[in-house]
Parts: sequence; structure tokens; C-alpha cells
Amino acid sequence: MRPASLLTIALASGLSMAAPTHEKEMKEKKEKEYSIDDATILNYALTLEFLERKFYREGLANYTQADFIAAGFEDPFYENLKEVARDEETHVEFLSSALVAAGAKPVSEATYSFPSTDAKSFVTLSSVLEGVGVSAYLGAAASIMEKGYLTAAASILSVESRHSSYIRSALDQLPFPTPFDTPLDFNSVFSLAAMFITGFAPGDAALPFKAFPPLMLTCPKAVYPANGTVNFMHKNTNAPTFAAFFSGLVPTIVPVHMNGDQGMVMIPANVTGQAYVVLTKDAASATDETIIAGPAVLEVAPVEHEVSTC
Repeated sequence: MRPASLLTIALASGLSMAAPTHEKEMKEKKEKEYSIDDATILNYALTLEFLERKFYREGLANYTQADFIAAGFEDPFYENLKEVARDEETHVEFLSSALVAAGAKPVSEATYSFPSTDAKSFVTLSSVLEGVGVSAYLGAAASIMEKGYLTAAASILSVESRHSSYIRSALDQLPFPTPFDTPLDFNSVFSLAAMFITGFAPGDAALPFKAFPPLMLTCPKAVYPANGTVNFMHKNTNAPTFAAFFSGLVPTIVPVHMNGDQGMVMIPANVTGQAYVVLTKDAASATDETIIAGPAVLEVAPVEHEVSTC
């Protein structure tokens, strides 16, 4: 049974629509500040697709079919992984061509560093990146003005979602753990991508996004138990601090407990699958103006699954 009920969804939707004028004003203010137009969004997507393309190129060059089989990924996983890589190649070519056709300059491939050390860690990171890709396209959709671009982005999004489900299943995770995927805004996604980007191509115009300070988890787990705790390091300023968990359409914000610079927060009951957590100074919102660290990526097991602790 998925953790969200229709009543929960209806209540959450009502809350999110309670102040549409304010949300519209905030969106317009943000887009004006960042000069976000369709060309910027396409280059943002291209930056992410370059990252995925490089990741799969390196992984398929470093690990053989035998390596994946030894790690527990039986055939035809290797061939399907090559198909995922070809999809990312196609996405790069498509977005680059769309930018040129629109009279805009595509960004070039950046340089990257990925922490995978074997076939298993490569597949685990692949799952994270595909999930972030889904959240990135979903979060950017509302800012796309041209309907043709919106349709193309939705088409890529659906493919990224299938990639994510397939790889999650290969890792013995729920392929579709929530009834709604999780949108992330530009800066949150950029913060996640920045962890793997070591440099941008000389001469490329900088994207108008910023990376938040990282959220340093202590005793990180490959999979967190449902209703478990997340431990982290954060300089204690004695100011009110909250944690916002992104899992599905509406974030859940809860208080954190600080002991010096050591922090702890309980994972809300409605959080499952690949989720994201940020620290925010506002008990009611997690926006560019209120986020102070993060996001960190969590994989949260369903309630019925048992997970070992630290």
C-alpha cells in the first residue's frame, strides 16, 4: 500500500492552492531575478543530460558485462543499460539541436567526477541520477513557455522515469514507490549536479542558478528505515531550523533537534523511495529564500521493510 491517501492528497492540494496570488508573485519574482527563459531552461536540461551521458560513457567503459553479472545484475541488464546510455546520447543531441534552431548557443560539456568504484556502486548512483533527472524536468515544466518545448520536455521526462523504475527494480527497490513523482526547483537540482561537476567549459555563459551549501549527513545509510532518523552536521546559530522533506508533490517540514553542531530529524511517515531533505529557516516553506543547506538524497524504505541501523 502506498503511503499517501486521497484525503492526504486533497488536503495537501488545498493548502498549496490557498494563496495562488502569492505563489504567482514569487514565481514571477524568481524568473525575473534569474532571467529564466526557454533557452535558459533548455541549457539547464542540456547540462544535466551531458552529466548523465558522461556518467554512462565512463561506467560502460570501466565495467564489463561480466562485472555487472558478478554484482548480481543478470542479463539482459547490461544490454538494457547500454540502451539507457543511448537515450542520454539522443537527449543531448536533441536539446543541442533545439537550442541552435532557436538561435541560442548550447552549453558545452562540463568536466565531472563520479564516486562509483565498482559495478554495484555505479548502478546505485545511476538510480540516484535518474531520479534527480525526473525531479529536474518535473520542476522545470511550469516555467517553460513554448508549448512545443513543454511537450518535448514531457517526452524526455517520461523516458527518464522509465529508466529510474527499471534501475530501481534491478536494485530490489520499489520501482514506483510513490503515487506522485517529486519536483525540484532549479537551484536544488543545480546543487545536486554541482557535486559531480568539477568545471565548466571556458567561454560558456554561466547558468543563472546557485548551489546551496551542502547538507553533511553523518552515518549516512544506503537505505533509511521508514520513520527512522537522519543525522547531520550543521553550525548551530541557535536560530530556528527545520527540515523539509521532498517526497511527492508537497514537501513536509518538521523541526530538527540540535545538540551543538550535531543535528537529528525524524523522517516523516509519508516519505518513501528517493526523497530529498533540506534545512530551512522557515517552518512553513522551503524556497530559494529560506533554504540554508541541501538537498541531500535519501532512499527511504517502505514501512514493511526492515533496514539495518548504523
